Amino acid sequence: MQLQVARIGKPHGIRGEVTVQVLTDAPEDRFVPGTEFMVEPAAAGPLTVNSARWNKDILLLGFDGIETRNEAETLRGAKLFIETEELDEDDDEGWYEHELVGLEARVGSTVVGKVAALNTGTAQDLLMVTTPEGGEILVPFVEQIVPEVNIEEGYILLTPPEGLFELNADAEAAPSEPEGKA
Repeated sequence: MQLQVARIGKPHGIRGEVTVQVLTDAPEDRFVPGTEFMVEPAAAGPLTVNSARWNKDILLLGFDGIETRNEAETLRGAKLFIETEELDEDDDEGWYEHELVGLEARVGSTVVGKVAALNTGTAQDLLMVTTPEGGEILVPFVEQIVPEVNIEEGYILLTPPEGLFELNADAEAAPSEPEGKA
């Protein structure tokens, strides 16, 4: 099974480097020169890292065979993957997106939706939960709000703060009216 570890952003400079949205907790281990990634779309890869450096909080990668800004532009939006056999199976510190997507989201015994995605951020991660009505709710992926993740039984337990689901539902249901019209 493949695990996504990054998404390529825009080119940086004129020598073929790209910005990268890091989707792993260990970028210093994953993005070292010589590392080869499988790529989606497959036509863009595989890609082998030849340089990795940080510019403020942004990871910049260079790849073998990508030497110009125009070549780097063709990689924009590509996803970088590793094989999960490389992962430490004893790592109990977190979950990967592929483990969470599809789990039922429950408040008590009531199913309120399904996990559709994990959005990783610098401050905190967010679970995107799709409601039975088709709405999308962003839930902070913190222990106080998601106290239980049960991969084996296929669910996460939520203890959302009051109004979390209603706030998101109201934002989706509210029609946008042109300003100045009554």
